[in-house]
Amino acid sequence: MRNEVGGQRLGAGASSLEPAASVSDLSERELIGRIHARLPPAPDWMVVGVGDDAAVVEAARNRLEVLSVDALVEGVHFDRAFTPPAAIGHRALAVNVSDLAAMGASPRLALLSLAMPGTFPLQDFDQMIESLTSLAARWRMTIAGGNLTRIDGPLVLDVTVVGTVKRRQVLTRSGARPGDDLYVTGSIGAAAAGLQMLRAGNLFTAEDAPSAVETCIGRYLFPEPRIRIGTLLGRNRAATACMDLSDGLGDAVHQLAEASGIGAAIDADALPIDPDARRWFDAHGQDATDASIAGGDDYELLIAVRPRLRRRLAAAERHGDAPLTRIGSCTTGRALVVRQGGLERPLPRGFTHFR
Repeated sequence: MRNEVGGQRLGAGASSLEPAASVSDLSERELIGRIHARLPPAPDWMVVGVGDDAAVVEAARNRLEVLSVDALVEGVHFDRAFTPPAAIGHRALAVNVSDLAAMGASPRLALLSLAMPGTFPLQDFDQMIESLTSLAARWRMTIAGGNLTRIDGPLVLDVTVVGTVKRRQVLTRSGARPGDDLYVTGSIGAAAAGLQMLRAGNLFTAEDAPSAVETCIGRYLFPEPRIRIGTLLGRNRAATACMDLSDGLGDAVHQLAEASGIGAAIDADALPIDPDARRWFDAHGQDATDASIAGGDDYELLIAVRPRLRRRLAAAERHGDAPLTRIGSCTTGRALVVRQGGLERPLPRGFTHFR
């Protein structure tokens, strides 16, 4: 569809399709029409909107553009056997917006590219698009266009997002220095536990309350990027470095340390491990600390802060959307360790696609 998310809306006949219908029962323009029907009017700064070969937008005054792209591939990033269509749409946008939050940027627009098997149910398509566009509206993001294609393979959602930030407010991974404190937003471990629960068929023991299952599964299926605190950290320049926890805290510490040329020491007892996740890991014979460090999909933020800037950090926390916990510090050298019970051990690594 190139940049086309405009065009035809479905008529009365098309809307009466049976729930068992698949996307191959409609034309490309009819599918585009179902997306367009869920989009609000284009903002004034969009000079040429959906329906043309490309979108044309007016740059935000005195701000830089921050661009990120990420793909969600069925069988790699989600399993349709236990991931509902609404969660697929939510995650496709949320994981990209988390990158903007880590850069201190405010979300502005998104481009959506969909590659779908012909058998993909039309009802699932509608739920997926409804979830994605509703989330975009909540964050005041404009869907500026995209592409639709049919493939003989897994479902793929490829999303490009654009945010804006003032030049002196950009956050990166490379500014941390020895002596900086390391903080993490929110809690960790719940999403990894939720994924395990889903793979196990939502099974839980007598020690696990159903509310724990609901909490952890919800964190995995519907992550909430830390947009507000990310932008606040950029505005008051409290953070020296920042990164999101898409592939786990361990991976984030490794990458931030590599980019900044430092080491890091993590205090295991200080980690804000979600209580429900801890109970799940303990009940299933796993070390809760290592599982929470290595587990991905939390989409929290890892933040490095100079000790003298703690007041600025406290101000960002006070007005932000998540609590902050000091979990360790940046060190000289390049060693990455976990300290627990007076002992040190290597920091576990998070998820990686390639070894």
